[in-house]
Amino acid sequence: MVAQDEQSRVAALIEAQRKAGALFDEVVDRGLVAPGRTERALSDRIRDLAGEMFGVNRYWHKRIVRSGVNTMEPYRANPPNRVIEDDDIVFFDFGPIFEEWEADFGRTYVLGDDPAKHRVCADLPRLWRDGKRHFDDHPDITRSELFGHVRRLIEHAGWGHVTSHAGHLVGEFPHEKIDGDDVGSYITTGNDQPMRRLDAAGRRCHWILEIHVVDRARGFGGFHEQLLDI
Repeated sequence: MVAQDEQSRVAALIEAQRKAGALFDEVVDRGLVAPGRTERALSDRIRDLAGEMFGVNRYWHKRIVRSGVNTMEPYRANPPNRVIEDDDIVFFDFGPIFEEWEADFGRTYVLGDDPAKHRVCADLPRLWRDGKRHFDDHPDITRSELFGHVRRLIEHAGWGHVTSHAGHLVGEFPHEKIDGDDVGSYITTGNDQPMRRLDAAGRRCHWILEIHVVDRARGFGGFHEQLLDI
């Protein structure tokens, strides 16, 4: 029964992520990422589209659309609402709830031909895959060890890193408490317990891996996140 329940949890999380990916694909197909629109207006349009496509009306964290210099800001920041410009870089970080299951999905898009911005966009999924590969290859890896490895990957690629973690728990809504003071909920320093563990209810923990890189000299960054362990 426990194994069957876990299979259902995994299937639900994968399906939530699939829907989040389909939502972002539709955003691109409709040409919504375009100059002249404010970040807030684009966020609201994506919110409305999620409702049209999937009936989504709740999010477990604030919806984030950031462009230009705002892409350098960490999650907890609240930079001024910015107008998306020609030749800009834009990232999304959305946490929609699909039938009581959380998705957390982040992607980066480039307008124009700036080669440095296109390199960020290309590096992000590669860095994410390298982080996942390290996780897969080390069954007893701790949150602190994976965070350190992700930081080294980013540095070796020539980018900066502005956040204090590289991911977090995810699950049913409301998921295990994500608290800024609770390092056990995050892939970060200060916790040497294995990532592969059971939660307080005896269920397997599932994780999101985040890659947030910045080019400090040029004043922009990029973001990529999705399920790590399933």
